[in-house]
Amino acid sequence: MNLKRNVSSIASLISDPSRAAILLHLLDGRCHPAGDLAAVAGITPQTASFHLAKMAETGTVTVEKHGRHRYYRIAQASDAEMIEQLLSFAGPAPVVSLRQSDQMKKLRHARMCYDHLAGEAAVRITESLLREGHLQKDGLQLHVTASGERFFADFGLDLPQLRKKRRAFSRCCLDWTEREHHVAGALGQGLTERMFAMDWFRREEQSRAVRITQEGKQGMAERFGIRLD
Repeated sequence: MNLKRNVSSIASLISDPSRAAILLHLLDGRCHPAGDLAAVAGITPQTASFHLAKMAETGTVTVEKHGRHRYYRIAQASDAEMIEQLLSFAGPAPVVSLRQSDQMKKLRHARMCYDHLAGEAAVRITESLLREGHLQKDGLQLHVTASGERFFADFGLDLPQLRKKRRAFSRCCLDWTEREHHVAGALGQGLTERMFAMDWFRREEQSRAVRITQEGKQGMAERFGIRLD
């Protein structure tokens, strides 16, 4: 599928509020059963199945069958990044309840964009890496410098292995809430996985928001010069 057709297809999917709600929930990168996605979107299971079938037809989501149950997830990281960027142009939906306000604050602070970190925390990390000269921006591409090679190796990342993945190595992803770039691609994924392994962040249940731990606050301050509440 060429880029223009892919953008058009995804834009058409998120134009429907129910499908948009489903895709937003799937941006956490995990597999979800149809029943949970129906509840998130506030629609019947039959309606959710119809929408999920449409999304599967376009290749935007994949489905895994386990017995009588079907589990759905976004098919590719590039599609998730595109959804995130389209949302950045559309802007957040109006907040109409205290619960929504609390959830939006959590999403702005730190969340998953499929397989890499997004939100304020991710943007601040990216700014630090650029400021310290570990990354250099060239358009929408991010290049690891010599000091970056040393920094990421010391951080525990295997850059040669990350470069072997069949995807972009390091690129900018426009953050939906911050309207600034964060690190995506194999480097963004590897960096996020490493921070989870170090227990800097923990996933929220039934949400793509993630919570920074006390170890994470200390580590962010020491490694990136960032202070987050």
